[in-house]
Amino acid sequence: MTKSKKDKTPVQVLLTPQYILSTGKILTKLSPFLASRFAAQLFLTPFKYPLPEREKEMDEKAEQRQILVPAIHRNIIVYKYGEGSKKVLLVHGWSGRGTQMAVLATQLVDKGYTVISFDAPAHGKAPGRISMMPYFIESIHEIAKDYGPFDSAIGHSLGGMSLLRAVKEGFYLKNLVIIGTANSVTHITKEFARNMKLNDSVAEKMKSYFDKKFGKDMDVYSGALSAESVNVPTLVVHDKDDVDVAVSSAYEISEKLANSELFLTEGLGHRKVLGNLEVINKITTFVMA
Repeated sequence: MTKSKKDKTPVQVLLTPQYILSTGKILTKLSPFLASRFAAQLFLTPFKYPLPEREKEMDEKAEQRQILVPAIHRNIIVYKYGEGSKKVLLVHGWSGRGTQMAVLATQLVDKGYTVISFDAPAHGKAPGRISMMPYFIESIHEIAKDYGPFDSAIGHSLGGMSLLRAVKEGFYLKNLVIIGTANSVTHITKEFARNMKLNDSVAEKMKSYFDKKFGKDMDVYSGALSAESVNVPTLVVHDKDDVDVAVSSAYEISEKLANSELFLTEGLGHRKVLGNLEVINKITTFVMA
């Protein structure tokens, strides 16, 4: 696959083995019900991958410890990076890890901040096989007890959605940054199904399964819905060429925020935006202001 094609391919497709995509396609033809259960298991299982070179310095220098999140009976790995007087919480996205925003973290440490991040359940070094957005949210609340209060928080993708919900639930911050963050959970499941070579019927059955499994309409976690209760200054960063999360989500979330600033980029997609120096400078300036 060429570099250009790789940049335009959703991360789920890049990381999913071909045999899994083929299995999902066959199940869709045989039984949408079975395909929806197959897709649900995939949806809750984050991908693991080797630590990238750009994250190794943070991984080596940060203090790390495993803590229990009692609300979900799961363990996470917490990273403490730097010794500044102000604190910033970083929340990675799906299949990410606590060092995913290492370039940004180093810039913040150099500017006098202490950076706290974590491997969510079943991500990075954290134990477990499955994870879900409520696990991210409860992890944020537990970290706030041990490491807070925080001046700022920065979340990528699912991490951004989780922070919006956590703030709605009482997580205190002076300002917030969300990057490449999706809005509708229904839309996420449909995009996931399409990426896995499934159809909208399977996506609808999968969403219904999650609603029954967790005893609530999962759309209550949607970004724009949470944003209605977020009053702190919020920077919404999104790339127009993001193939994992459509830029329309940024507009939808920004419109619901009481105090938002929308910062759009081009040509960076869903992943490169985290290491772009222009984006990092914009974020650090916003956080420090």
